[in-house]
Amino acid sequence: KMKEVILVYLDRSGGLQKFVQDCKKYNDSKQSYAVYRFIISINPSDITELDATLGNYILHHPLQAAQIFQSVCFVAVKTLSLIEQLQTEAQISILLKPTHLPPLPSYVLSLSAYPFNYTSPRFYMSEGIVIAMGTVTKYTQGARFLCTEETCPFSEGFRCIRVHCPGATESATVRTDFVCSLCSSPLQEDMKFRVLGDKQIVEMIDAKILNALKGYSIDKSHFRIQAFTLFLRDELANKMTIGNHYRIIGIPACVQNGLQATACIEVTSVQLYKPNGPSFVSDNFKYLLSLTSSSCWRFTAVLANIFASQVVPPGTYNTLKLAILLSLVQTCEKENADYLDLLIMTSDTLVIDRLLNYSLCLLPRGIRHPPSSDIFPSVSKDKHGSASIQACSAVLAKGGICYIGDLSSYKKDKLELLQSVLESRTTTVFIPGKKYGEEADQQVTVSVQTNFWSFVDVDSSSKKNIQKENFLIGQMDVSLIPFNLVDGFGLLIYNEFPSYRLSSPVVHHILKKAINPEAILYKASQQFRTQDYEE
Repeated sequence: KMKEVILVYLDRSGGLQKFVQDCKKYNDSKQSYAVYRFIISINPSDITELDATLGNYILHHPLQAAQIFQSVCFVAVKTLSLIEQLQTEAQISILLKPTHLPPLPSYVLSLSAYPFNYTSPRFYMSEGIVIAMGTVTKYTQGARFLCTEETCPFSEGFRCIRVHCPGATESATVRTDFVCSLCSSPLQEDMKFRVLGDKQIVEMIDAKILNALKGYSIDKSHFRIQAFTLFLRDELANKMTIGNHYRIIGIPACVQNGLQATACIEVTSVQLYKPNGPSFVSDNFKYLLSLTSSSCWRFTAVLANIFASQVVPPGTYNTLKLAILLSLVQTCEKENADYLDLLIMTSDTLVIDRLLNYSLCLLPRGIRHPPSSDIFPSVSKDKHGSASIQACSAVLAKGGICYIGDLSSYKKDKLELLQSVLESRTTTVFIPGKKYGEEADQQVTVSVQTNFWSFVDVDSSSKKNIQKENFLIGQMDVSLIPFNLVDGFGLLIYNEFPSYRLSSPVVHHILKKAINPEAILYKASQQFRTQDYEE
């Protein structure tokens, strides 16, 4: 009955027509393969309407359901004489690709929830951010084996075919110790018929990681986050970009690598995920806009004046706060976006750091760079010994802000790389082939779509015993960092008040907040909350 329903569904959905076209390509090539691979798109809603049992079987037992499709497709090939070279049903490999999954909790696989249910080989939907990406390598889609015993029926034809299954390693498909199921003699692979495909290993992590990388979060809840391995095969290779947020459908599996067991997901479909932003602005902001509509500057001036009143008193650091707001509204994920990178020259590093960190948390993608790691993508070995490009802070802050702290604490090579990225908005990762088992060296260019914030502690020259030059009135000392790097930033702000001459309101604010961190000190903080600025 299921076979009949499958035939009706393929006919109605246009799947049969696509299958015939795919067969024609194989037939026209006149070449014999161990395996003929077909992708069949499945709409779970439509097929469940036709037959609920089959719909349920596809969703919960996709590997067994693929075998029924395999049988239907083989009959179709033979009946319609679609591929002359095809001999046995085992040569047909079917990959079922659901267009979507039911929007129910049991079909969602959270990358941060424990326990991670990787034991059910069925379709799940998951989402997360790509934090590492390997190079595209080859894997065996299918292989033909022959019995070494000449009198055995399996010593010829296409009786022993091994096909890749989700989560299986290369050694599960091809190795030298397989034995004949008929006579127990050793099997030998016929290398002429091996079918290769593209494979890419990607590391994905729950989007909650962005909250952990802000350096400070209003959310005090604790959670455990672990990256998981995705396998992208054939047409899905290179479909993901490092740093992007994706929604995927796939089948979880457990890969044995020696004594190590790795939970992974064999991906069947990839979709770029763009979270919906807030659809409204608070009434207080709308009312303020109507009150100040007579002037094109007043609304902006009031916003800057009262901004970040949880960190600094209203009316202080207004120029800097205006620049921060300008940079915040420039954030987006467009290819040719306008960027506003901020460099602040200051001796008041404590207050400036607090102000920048508070502002950073207003964005979904505000990343505070930890000094112990790399700002830009780097390459390392993954669990399988292959080259893997790691996202690092600048790429994870895609469409947002990467706050890199005090520039004067970085070495010359890091500053030169930063200058290059500020000028081109790209960075190149070199992968030496010999080191990672590849035949040739590779260069991968990664796009860096983020705004950078940084400051320079102007007092650090005296701390480091650097001899200062005498400057004319109106000139400032930027000798701590290269002039070309200073030019790379879109806006340079000089905060002329040294830390030992802090204004009285700032001192009072710091002391009151130290005694009672949760205190709301100003009416502006109640009227225009952090959440309002976020929106």
